[in-house]
Amino acid sequence: MSFFKKRAKRKELKHVIHRAGVLMASRGDLLNSGETSLLSELTAKAKEALQGADIESMDAAGNALERCMTTANPPRKLEWLYENFDVLVVAISVAMAFRAYFYQPFKIPTGSMQPTLYGIHSVARAPEELTILDKQPLNFLTWIFTGTSTKVVRAKATGTVRFASGAGSKKPGYTPIIVAGLPHYVPNDALEVDEDRRPYKLKGGVTHGADVRKGDVLWSGKVCAGDFVFVNRWKWNFMHPQRGEIMVFSTTGINGLQQGTHYIKRMTGLPNETLQIKAPNLMVDGEAVTGPGRLGAIARREKIGAWAPAYAGFNPSGNGSGPGLLGTEKDSVSLDGAHYYAMGDNSFNSYDSRYWGPVPEKNLLGPAAIVYWPFTSPRLGAIR
Repeated sequence: MSFFKKRAKRKELKHVIHRAGVLMASRGDLLNSGETSLLSELTAKAKEALQGADIESMDAAGNALERCMTTANPPRKLEWLYENFDVLVVAISVAMAFRAYFYQPFKIPTGSMQPTLYGIHSVARAPEELTILDKQPLNFLTWIFTGTSTKVVRAKATGTVRFASGAGSKKPGYTPIIVAGLPHYVPNDALEVDEDRRPYKLKGGVTHGADVRKGDVLWSGKVCAGDFVFVNRWKWNFMHPQRGEIMVFSTTGINGLQQGTHYIKRMTGLPNETLQIKAPNLMVDGEAVTGPGRLGAIARREKIGAWAPAYAGFNPSGNGSGPGLLGTEKDSVSLDGAHYYAMGDNSFNSYDSRYWGPVPEKNLLGPAAIVYWPFTSPRLGAIR
């Protein structure tokens, strides 16, 4: 037992000596000559006691050195923060560099890339169908693993329901429903549309033009957050972007888009190419595109899994969503040497280059690489 006690005391004294050395190195210039002299003397005695086998001598030398350090450098509030500040700065710097130059997180807000990537999507449920699992705190645990939460939208005032356009919404992935001039946001896919793709009803909720009273439920259900992905920031520094890659780009300077944000689409056109759409095919320089990979699956209207709906193919922009640059199968777009064409995989519901034009090369951020959340997503992992 004496051996183990001596070993523990020797280890404790070594730690005290080390701290004294750190104090001399970091704050020696701030100590007066008396404090410096005493600290050096007591450190030497502690090292001498360390060489012996007397526990009491080691204990006395360590206590004396501790008292001297406390007097010379009184403890401050949040001392642990001061001691670890350098470590925190380095850790934050590494994290910021990793984000800026290697892999940056990005959230998919809308359904324009479905079923390859999902934005915010929902399932209507009446309030009485919601269970205890849909209420806090259990709902929070469900959200952590599945990204699913419960939302009940109630009228803030009495009035008539009016459906607004989701384009340019302040909440990406949501469409404002107007009652008495007040916006009430519901997921984009909670809207039912007619054959002309005009919204007329909320799934499981109210219709356009309905009169409601304050507190009435406009819509309720479960909302799943969009896929969270990592964007590869370094790849396009070493190689040219390729057709078929999922591109993340800045909207700054692109007319018709909300400025200062980022969009995600599939790269379908490269510099110096001419594009047309002859549904369900994308035509490049007069030839139907059959690859790589997912581009062919989109044109063939295939499914990527049992859980997913089939792709709708490539469609002209004149599909009920308003006029566009590729409004008919006769229209074509020619790219110059510094622009790329961006299209959503969900062609009927994607506001993309068919409407607002190509993406300048300087706006490119990088290709989407991995879906890392929600953990239960069937799309978890590498992106194709």
